[in-house]
Order: sequence, then structure tokens, then C-alpha cells
Amino acid sequence: MARSYGLYTGNLRKTILHLKFYGREHLAKRLGGLLLRPFEALTEHDSALVVPVPLHTSRSRQRGFNQAELLARGLVRKIRRKERGLQLAADLLIRVRPTLPQVGLSPSARRENVRGVFSVAQPERVRNRTVLLVDDVMTTGATLSACAAALKRAGAARVLALSLARATPQFPDTAASA
Repeated sequence: MARSYGLYTGNLRKTILHLKFYGREHLAKRLGGLLLRPFEALTEHDSALVVPVPLHTSRSRQRGFNQAELLARGLVRKIRRKERGLQLAADLLIRVRPTLPQVGLSPSARRENVRGVFSVAQPERVRNRTVLLVDDVMTTGATLSACAAALKRAGAARVLALSLARATPQFPDTAASA
């Protein structure tokens, strides 16, 4: 199950681009807080592990931060004001090799690009747990699906996904708003 805050258009798109490519890390705390509404639309998320989609170490060094991790931190900070039990596990999922950026790739090329790319560092931490994946933008869902597959292989009972924006209206999300 996946939910998004809004569509990847207008000011939301501009803000995400500023976060990712112009080093505006301070935006992440507020943007992560926007994930609270789609988070609340998910069921069975109590005591979930919150896991950001990882960047490869080379991309992380280049950018200086992982925007998905910053969004996850903003979400967890907002949730902890309301409830307990959620735990951020930023180091749990690993991108084992670099990939091409997904932008511009066809749906099948996106799936191939991320096939076998993710691994779980400590499988015992996910075994029989609900995991909440966090990413900035979801287009086809290929990256989130590849992450979910790795987590399920490691024993996760359930994997849910949140993204700040959904890039294409072909994937309607009635719980989201722009």
C-alpha cells in the first residue's frame, strides 16, 4: 500500500527540487511533516520501522544528504508529538550499487535499473515487523517496489510506502491533496 501527500506539480515540485538539487535541507523538516496526513490514512502502522529509501554512498557524498532520510526524520518528529512506538531505521536498507537516475527511463527500464539493488543490513530488525518506506517522489513505484521486495525477503510482515509527491496522475490517490 502506498500513499502520497500530493502530485508532483506546481509549488510542491519546485520545493522538492530545491531540497534535492539546491541544498535547501532546511525544507525537509517541514516537508516531512506534510507526510503526517497520508501516514494517518494508512492502517496498522503502530510500532512500524520508518525506513527511508537509501541513496548509494557515491550519490550521498555528492549531494551531501539523503532527502528521503530528511523527510522521514521530519515525519517521525511530527508523529512523536501524537503517538509513540515508531522508530526511524535510517541505516537498515542499503543501496548496494549505484544506479542511473530514474528520470527519463521507461517503466520497464526503471524496474530493471533497481532490480537487486537493495539489501537489508540487519534482517533480524525487520522480521515480523511492519516497515514504512519513505521517499520523496513516486512515479511508477519501481524503486519503492524494489525496496519492499528486499524487506519482504528479509522477513518484514508488511511494507507500506509514503512519498511526498506522486509524479503521475495515472496513480490516483484519493487520500492525497495538492
